[in-house]
Amino acid sequence: IFPPNSGNKEITWMMLEAGAETDVVNSVGRTAAQMAAFVGQHDCVTVINNFFPRERLDYYTKPQGLDKEPKLPVKLAGPLHKIITTTNMHPVKIVLLVKENPLLAEVEALQKCYRVLDLICEKCMKQKDMNEVLAMKMHYISCIFQKCIMFLKEREDKLDGFIKSLLKGREKDGFPVYQEKLIRESIRKFPYCEATLLQQLVRSIAPVEI
Repeated sequence: IFPPNSGNKEITWMMLEAGAETDVVNSVGRTAAQMAAFVGQHDCVTVINNFFPRERLDYYTKPQGLDKEPKLPVKLAGPLHKIITTTNMHPVKIVLLVKENPLLAEVEALQKCYRVLDLICEKCMKQKDMNEVLAMKMHYISCIFQKCIMFLKEREDKLDGFIKSLLKGREKDGFPVYQEKLIRESIRKFPYCEATLLQQLVRSIAPVEI
């Protein structure tokens, strides 16, 4: 466990990369993230909650079991890890991260990436210490990747068209309807109906009209 109370995001990140355990509790039964939240260091909480060790992703770059090929080409691990660990979850930001990397901005590459994200999501839900937040994040990014594939296949303006659709506001008040529908659709498609986080999201969103 490590002290997050200083509020230094960079040191928190360095310690995580060096192998600091996030689920260890202190003498009063609090994890590092809980201590950071308790003293108001919410940036550190965000860093801890969004951390995903590179080794866990690299696992998919090696053939497993009877597989002859790895599920994720080594060249995609770095760009995908950058997106997985981003703390800015705005769909436009994620699409821009895809767009800025030529290796990632291809249909075949995105297909491999979203399938790996789905596997990580499943593992997060089925492991002993279930991580619903990380599972939901992986599922959400997977949904955005699948929409990227659709635009790459069907639209001449490709990812630029996707970004325009996400940013376009309706005439009467500028509200980005397409963006809202995408986020709601990703929540609706989350495959683990029993998840507490999913039920909380549905309860808070369902009564609100677009």
